[in-house]
Amino acid sequence: MSKKRYAQVGLGSRGQMYNIAVAGKYAEVAELVGFCDSNRKRMDLINRRRFAESPVATYAPDEFGKMIAEGKPETVIVTSMDSTHDRYIVRAMELGCDVVTEKPMTTGAEKCRNILKTVAKTGRKLQVTFNYRYSPPRTQLKEILSSGAIGEILSIDFGWYLDTRHGADYFRRWHRMRENSGSLLVHKATHHFDIINWLIDDAPEEVFAHASRRYYVPETAKRFGLENHAERCLTCPCKDKCNFALDLNSHENFIQMYLECESEDGYFRDRCVFAPEINIWDNMSLAVRYQGGALMNYMLHSYSPYEGYRMAFNGTKGRLEHTCCENTYISGDDSVPGELQKKNVSTVLIPEFESPRSIEVKHGTGGHGGGDDPLLADVFDENAPEDPYRRKAGERDGAYSILIGVAAYTSIDSGLPVKIADLLGDAPI
Repeated sequence: MSKKRYAQVGLGSRGQMYNIAVAGKYAEVAELVGFCDSNRKRMDLINRRRFAESPVATYAPDEFGKMIAEGKPETVIVTSMDSTHDRYIVRAMELGCDVVTEKPMTTGAEKCRNILKTVAKTGRKLQVTFNYRYSPPRTQLKEILSSGAIGEILSIDFGWYLDTRHGADYFRRWHRMRENSGSLLVHKATHHFDIINWLIDDAPEEVFAHASRRYYVPETAKRFGLENHAERCLTCPCKDKCNFALDLNSHENFIQMYLECESEDGYFRDRCVFAPEINIWDNMSLAVRYQGGALMNYMLHSYSPYEGYRMAFNGTKGRLEHTCCENTYISGDDSVPGELQKKNVSTVLIPEFESPRSIEVKHGTGGHGGGDDPLLADVFDENAPEDPYRRKAGERDGAYSILIGVAAYTSIDSGLPVKIADLLGDAPI
């Protein structure tokens, strides 16, 4: 059997699940013919870890075209910094490749329009990997809502809570700068907006938003007695008394992936979460109107005492409530999971004029609540059976999920509501 040829651009922590899959479970049907990254040491590390017997060819970002020409991949996997996704997606399709991209598809309206136009022009396929669609508890919500159990959906209440381990981590890394990530309204919330778009089978029409940064600020450092904090935890005189300190020497993966690779690109994985130059928000509040008339109130907090979310769907025949306390983690540390999520997930159906009914929640195993494994099957297993839930996401799904966030930060900047159609312009969708 001939193997399908893949190339991967971006070898940071999130990209590891894809090359692990190719090196392991899908080794008989897939092969990597090229790595592209700005950090050559990191590419060499991944080759030593997973492809020592037959190393994958490595290329710098300005050699992307050369990688395509020499490796002749059929599909390019894009797991680079969010703000660079569009350039690799567009170029790969122009060079005749299909694309699998990590969420978010991109970070801005113009970039989104360019991707949509390129898909239409080239006819290439684009898959956006939303693992939350695949986790059994969320798939179960899709079943319930699609059955008409609460009738026509009129409104959604949705709150997502990042704790002071996971939430703080976005303020350490490159995500802390809006020009890199589009802020948490794009990088993180694209997951949340997509899951709602998919669950209610509708597209957003208008967004109005407020946001602030009031926790990950220098004043909080003073409150904790950390006035003399340094640029990064590694050299910080306050690290022994700081609850937010990240010790890159505490885990072999941190040492290999980051400390030993710093000399290549100067990227520090452990920057101070209270740095004044950070320009993303830690509190975000949105009002979203959908094309079908449903309204959504959404809030994202990044400094909660626990990690999880609460969502409720209000319909003409009742209400569906779903809550989850998730595992906490720091990206890059593979020593985590546990059974916390299974113990703290609930779904309650409240039919009109009837008593609430607790629904037995379906669970899975593996990363992201059991979502990662079926997602990877959707990426690499071309013989997978047809999915009745339509979880495989394309460019339309990717666009609508990020455009809620783009509309939100545009609204925050202007103080005005923003129509999604104005962001799309003449792009085909």
